[in-house]
Amino acid sequence: MRRILIHTSMTLSTDYLFITDECEGFRECRETRTTSTTTMTVLLCEDGFIDVYYHGAMLRINKGEMFVRIPDFRYALGPYEMSPDFALKQVTVDAGVFDQIMYEHMRIEPNWYPKQEYIKEHPTFVLSEASKEFFYTYYHLLTLQLQDTQTAYRSQILKLIARGATMEMLNYLDKLAVVDPNIIDRKATNASDYTFYEFMCLLQKHPHEREVQWYAKQLGITPKYLSEICRDRSGKAAGEWIADITIAELKYYLRSTTLPIHEIAQVMEFPNASFFCQYTKKHTGQTPNHFRRARAN
Repeated sequence: MRRILIHTSMTLSTDYLFITDECEGFRECRETRTTSTTTMTVLLCEDGFIDVYYHGAMLRINKGEMFVRIPDFRYALGPYEMSPDFALKQVTVDAGVFDQIMYEHMRIEPNWYPKQEYIKEHPTFVLSEASKEFFYTYYHLLTLQLQDTQTAYRSQILKLIARGATMEMLNYLDKLAVVDPNIIDRKATNASDYTFYEFMCLLQKHPHEREVQWYAKQLGITPKYLSEICRDRSGKAAGEWIADITIAELKYYLRSTTLPIHEIAQVMEFPNASFFCQYTKKHTGQTPNHFRRARAN
């Protein structure tokens, strides 16, 4: 398979997407986006190396290796040093793209959370030739679309390409991630980790239960303690996790389907359409119809 060669030597961005093949672009992104908990970064080291302080230690990314950072407050990038010949290609996307895919993925993948944790702990790897081709192809498509400011549907197309690139990368990582088959045994040695894992599994199976008290009761602990565990483990309280899943689902239905509002409310098990509209307005700043129309333009 012939590789697509790209010689952009430029940094391009929107409010939800950032790509660069310049060292200066990496510096800019690290300062403004990559250290944030609200982005996912994929960096391919094409030459030389870069040492980055990541998750409490210096991490070296060598030529031919890819680095993936999944949104998480515990895994920010710190100080770094580049070799003189360091060359890269980097794509950073808003966490919203990642979260939407994760919401859909978790409904069919029972081990989605442990696999994410594996990737966070093992962020560098060598791409197969086929996966490298996919990465260069998506990077090229993003470059072309970012440069063409006259495209009528530029924003929508960019999001679709970014979504495809993210899904392709997650598909590859999914094959690499090793899940401990004896995760249940962690209860004896790490109760907080086990409880958080069990909470995420419950959230996967029962995404329409929206009260922290319900999940706490299933786990045999108090709502306050469950929220403390979640905040300590992930930076977000249990209620925030529940809201995130709910918001991701309602956005999916409003963006990707033509179902009437009252039917979406029924599918998501809201008491009625009025309550669904209030919830959407509170968490998105728009009514369901306004949100749907805004995303269609």
